[in-house]
Amino acid sequence: MRKKKTINLLTDVELEFMTVLWSLTEGSVKDVLAALRQDRDLAYTSAATILRILDEKGFVKSRKEGKTLKYTPLLAKDAYQTRSLQNLSRILFDDTPAMLVARLVDDEGLTEQDLQEIRALVEGRLGDERN
Repeated sequence: MRKKKTINLLTDVELEFMTVLWSLTEGSVKDVLAALRQDRDLAYTSAATILRILDEKGFVKSRKEGKTLKYTPLLAKDAYQTRSLQNLSRILFDDTPAMLVARLVDDEGLTEQDLQEIRALVEGRLGDERN
């Protein structure tokens, strides 16, 4: 039995597979392949390898169901989002979350509604801390 690796972040392909598993909650290689984009041409063996790697990294667990392995995420999507943003903040924004948020709100693609929603989230968080 192989030792589980501890890796904090996913590659693009691994994230694609995790996104499918988060939506399915559990799935086999065939289930994941069926849920991928239709233009995604990936061999069964390649998909099986990616899921095995995710298992080794500790992002999913597998269980045998007949002759089929079923994979279940061990890490919730929101927990991974938090981990990724913390990493992004540390690497690109000198571990200063305010700089990350500043870059986000400076994006000219944000609508007035987007900015209002961000404001409401910040004000809600500030209100929580006051209580």
